[in-house]
Amino acid sequence: MSSEDKNDIIHMDIPHGRVIIKLRPDLAPKAAERIRTLAAEGFYDNVPFHRVIPGFMAQGGDPTGTGMHGSKLPDLPAEFTNKAKFERGTIGMARTSDPNSANSQFFIMFEPSPHLDGQYTIVGEVIEGMENVDKIKHGSGMSGMVKDPDRISRMRPAVGEKS
Repeated sequence: MSSEDKNDIIHMDIPHGRVIIKLRPDLAPKAAERIRTLAAEGFYDNVPFHRVIPGFMAQGGDPTGTGMHGSKLPDLPAEFTNKAKFERGTIGMARTSDPNSANSQFFIMFEPSPHLDGQYTIVGEVIEGMENVDKIKHGSGMSGMVKDPDRISRMRPAVGEKS
């Protein structure tokens, strides 16, 4: 894999094993750059998957684990597209009801969710390790909030890492 290709690959280690993410700057250049930057800084290390809804998605990226916070960087503008769909393994940027409020939180789809198409920024996709994502501890209730959640142990761009 060339270093140019590796620039869009993120290695995410969770309790169940490695997950390899391919960022999609062709769909969301600002969001892809944000994930890449925060991962390179170690921002996601030890961050929980605070909201996990079986059959829907696993959400992480808030260091407080409350789902109410993000990084110190400014929020991102929406980068919606009709070119890609929310399928199993798709990674979207989480946000509030304001479409321009994505920051550091992201979610990984367990199943297709066409109702999200064109409503949330698609930033990437899981290309290896989806079986590990499937094992993330589930939350309860309508919100899917997780008590004692699984955490990302380490998340870094593949550039500079040994395979």
